[in-house]
Amino acid sequence: MRVVTSAVVGTLIVLTIAGYLLLYGVTEGVVSNSQESAFTDSTEAMFEIEQQMRSAGYDYANSDALLGIVTSAIQRGSTSGRYQVQFVTLVGTFSTANFDSSVIPASIRSSVLADPQSIHRVPTKVVFTDGSMGPGLVVAAQMSGGGADRDQFQVYFVFSLEQEQRTLSIVRTAVSFSGMLVLIGIGAVAYAVSRQTLRPLRVATRAAEKLANGELTQLMPVRGTDDFSQLAVSMNHMATQLQQRISQLEQLSRIQQRFVSDVSHELRTPLTTVRMAADVLYDKRLCLPEVEAKSVELLHKEVNRFEALLADLLEISRFDAGVAILNVEEADLVDLVEGEIEALQDLAATTGAELRLVSDGPCTAWVDTRRVSRLIRNLLSNAIEHGEGKPIDVRIAHDDTVVAFAVRDHGVGFTLDQGKQLFNRFWRADPARARHIGGTGLGLSISQEDVRLHQGWIHAWGRPGQGAQFRVVLPRMDDVVVTHSPIPLVPPDAGDMDEEQV
Repeated sequence: MRVVTSAVVGTLIVLTIAGYLLLYGVTEGVVSNSQESAFTDSTEAMFEIEQQMRSAGYDYANSDALLGIVTSAIQRGSTSGRYQVQFVTLVGTFSTANFDSSVIPASIRSSVLADPQSIHRVPTKVVFTDGSMGPGLVVAAQMSGGGADRDQFQVYFVFSLEQEQRTLSIVRTAVSFSGMLVLIGIGAVAYAVSRQTLRPLRVATRAAEKLANGELTQLMPVRGTDDFSQLAVSMNHMATQLQQRISQLEQLSRIQQRFVSDVSHELRTPLTTVRMAADVLYDKRLCLPEVEAKSVELLHKEVNRFEALLADLLEISRFDAGVAILNVEEADLVDLVEGEIEALQDLAATTGAELRLVSDGPCTAWVDTRRVSRLIRNLLSNAIEHGEGKPIDVRIAHDDTVVAFAVRDHGVGFTLDQGKQLFNRFWRADPARARHIGGTGLGLSISQEDVRLHQGWIHAWGRPGQGAQFRVVLPRMDDVVVTHSPIPLVPPDAGDMDEEQV
């Protein structure tokens, strides 16, 4: 549309300027030629009148000779149809039949009397045969027969330019009609050319959209050897290369997932054997010497951590394979949080941390209780690990569409750069820092995936030395889209926000 509009508007401007110049030139030429022709005809008529006056020996007393000369001049004008004539003499005024003397301007009458030696001409308006007004030309002069002042008289030739006006009207109509045809033709040509030019681009656009949607087998047709054909070849080559690369990546991903799954499953059998042996030794640790007892306790702790790591790896492999599903049921979030707090009381006691729960009463939602419990456990364990023995607050809130809970610790916190990597697998803020709990490094990553399965939010805020807060928002029903949170991300005791908040 822009191409066609630009072409039509540009052509219209060019045609308007060209048409104006053409009509101006034609009009000037026609009018100038007509005026010169009228002047020539009137001059010839005056010459004949003078010849007749000399031949007749015209003078003021010879009125019959004057009448004959006037009648002859009027008859010539009527016969040719070129002009009308009026004679103004001392004995009277003689004119062509039905002559309208008002077409002769007063200015030319004055000019003739003021300058009798010259031939004068001036444009005027005449009445055409159909009663309409149109352009005309008056040519006038003063003539003398015997040379005496009383023998002088004025003659006025009135030429109608009706034919010239009709010619110019035909020319204007022809120019306008031709301009319209050219305008329509240019618009049609611009439409055809732009359509022909844009069709390959539309095809390329659709092909690119299909590529973006993963339809890599949809190739562009290649016709000819022009630039668009080269574009089609390049697009097809890109699609083929993308398909190959994606196939390779998918194969590598499947191999990796299968490897993790197979290794995890294969390790379960020896791990079970090791765990059984470790449990037997752990139960007998009090009967062992101090060094051996300490070793047994360490073995028991690491076997538990190894078993948790295998479970997390299996869960991660399910997420990567896209086979993780939700088993939703109606549950009270307050009960789930209270259960996990009770289970972690002993662990919190080892660090001196106090777990405090704040809620507005029962908070029910349709969730996968196993995953949500694990999510709560991971966040509480993380808070105990980094809370430095300070109180840990758990807040629960809800409204008609969403439920939310936040875990707030007052420990080491984290910086903005660290916050960007919180949910990465096996990432630790300070690798040199000792682990008191012995996490696998996959807790936050698994928590994020659990929240995504519920179509919810998980966000974290932190400030070095002032602790951190993790907030989770989940829909109460499956068909709810999370758009807000009843709990703010930044805790009320955080003060002003700064660049180190996430």
